[in-house]
Amino acid sequence: MPLNANAVRVAITGAAYVAPLTSTKPTDATTAWPSTATDIGWISDDGITESNSADTTEIKGWQGGQTVRKVISSSEMTFQFTAIETSKTVLELYHKGSKVVTTSGKSVLAVKAPGPDRRQFGFDVIDGNSHVRIVVPDGEVTETGDITYKGDEAIAYELTITAYPGADGVVAIKYSDDPSWGAEPEA
Repeated sequence: MPLNANAVRVAITGAAYVAPLTSTKPTDATTAWPSTATDIGWISDDGITESNSADTTEIKGWQGGQTVRKVISSSEMTFQFTAIETSKTVLELYHKGSKVVTTSGKSVLAVKAPGPDRRQFGFDVIDGNSHVRIVVPDGEVTETGDITYKGDEAIAYELTITAYPGADGVVAIKYSDDPSWGAEPEA
């Protein structure tokens, strides 16, 4: 298989989106997000981290005690990023179940104990003319990091989104207009 430097991608820029569960989902890598989706805003220079984990159970054979099979007992897909733009959207994602109320230009966020808050999430990853769009049809903020209030750094909101499976077992959909996605390695 020959090496192809033109197929090396770098996530130069992108965006993270959130929308109600019932929103129309994008069906390609570049069409504008529906009006019900909100851009989460600036993300720290750490970008977005996608994690796929699986726990397995080993089945050992009686003869020799060797592992003869592994069965996936659980799996999980998560996306982690740090929002550095303070907004109503970010505050309500970070403080699940809480709402920012603004009256006469003054806002109040009464922080409640977190409750369920499932939504649709999306991530655009862009490298020049190459676009990857990841759609999480059903997800939820399941972990948050500490907020540090300090004079020499942005107030940041670390969020971990867990993707939940639909009836068809799909936890995320990835779209791309990158020609290398469909290219077969040359012999």
